[in-house]
Amino acid sequence: MKVYEKSHKLDHVCYDIRGPIMDEANRMIRGGEDVLKLNIGNPAYFGFKTPDHLVEHMAHSLPTSEGYSDSHGIVSAREAIVEYCQEKGIPNVDMHDVYTGNGVSELITLAMQGLLDDGDEMLVPTPDYPLWTASVTLAGGKAVHYICDDQSGWYPDLEDMRKKVTDKTKGIVVINPNNPTGALYPREILEGIVEIAREHDLILFADEIYDRLVMDGGEHVALASLAPDLMTVSLNGLSKSHLAAGYRCGWMCLAGDKSRAKGYIEGINLLSAMRLCSNVPAQSIIAPALKAREEAKKLCEPGGRVYEQRECIYRLLNDIPGISVVKPSAAFYIFPKMDIKRFNIKDDEIFALDLLKQQKILITHGAGFHWIRPDHFRIVYLPDVDLLSRACERMARFFSRYRQA
Repeated sequence: MKVYEKSHKLDHVCYDIRGPIMDEANRMIRGGEDVLKLNIGNPAYFGFKTPDHLVEHMAHSLPTSEGYSDSHGIVSAREAIVEYCQEKGIPNVDMHDVYTGNGVSELITLAMQGLLDDGDEMLVPTPDYPLWTASVTLAGGKAVHYICDDQSGWYPDLEDMRKKVTDKTKGIVVINPNNPTGALYPREILEGIVEIAREHDLILFADEIYDRLVMDGGEHVALASLAPDLMTVSLNGLSKSHLAAGYRCGWMCLAGDKSRAKGYIEGINLLSAMRLCSNVPAQSIIAPALKAREEAKKLCEPGGRVYEQRECIYRLLNDIPGISVVKPSAAFYIFPKMDIKRFNIKDDEIFALDLLKQQKILITHGAGFHWIRPDHFRIVYLPDVDLLSRACERMARFFSRYRQA
């Protein structure tokens, strides 16, 4: 019964997995309708291919990938991850501090299950990647959402964060680069977050899976590099930067001062061992992937596909009356704002359903990311420029006459 009760709590945090919008989209697709899915960050769906050298490396490694690995992962993968941490200035990480996972999603859940007891609190951004809230809830904790401010480029509101720390708070989740907004946080914002964690002796959780998908000459600063005196759990993977979604290839590193977290680390080790190990063939491509990062860099430079698609979607959305956008600096998401008075929007789930039914475009409404007002939605701009242009033409027609009943 307890497991059922915890699962039931997740009803309000799984918008993008199930619910009226996905149910309707699936019904339309089964009926033969062509639905444009702008809701999912799956590069392969839009024609991106995992680099050939990684596919070939994995194929060649299959004969030696049989059987379980160490629960932390194979040696070559962990050595490469430790070296990557050193490049990023992430302190005090050795092979025993690295855990490979079946994607970062598995490791987020594992990290929360190992830490939280019923009633514990975790500071999580709003808008958020909803798996964080779901994993906190599933572990018996409470996700306390701190505001990221669209008026300030979607940066975290440090004062709001500070006000929401209580004696039940165990840690702070930081998603940088951010999903769903595409924001890249500057060093001074990260230093402010570290100072709050330092004042209250909190663990930092750094979701940095988009750190290699940065545009406009920006620099990604690893959160752990600013907090050698604190414990930081850093999470990363290959699904996005190396276009390897589906390989389920992520990792988690325990960094900084771990001296006061022995019980937590024991719990993580136990949970890691219980699932035996992560996908061994996928682990084999971590080392060559981290040595070959030029593909991701080229995607995000002028002329690169992600960069040009960002430029296209940003320009076209801003041309739609009643829509405004903060230009994203990283990843491949954009989080437009609607003039809710102009469109009389009271419920953004109804808006998303109306857009789907009228224009066959599937997006994720802001509430799916625990955003506090019905005025935003997320678009994944992975489709090519031609497809994005056609999608924006359809959205422009939709908004030209839309007024929610």
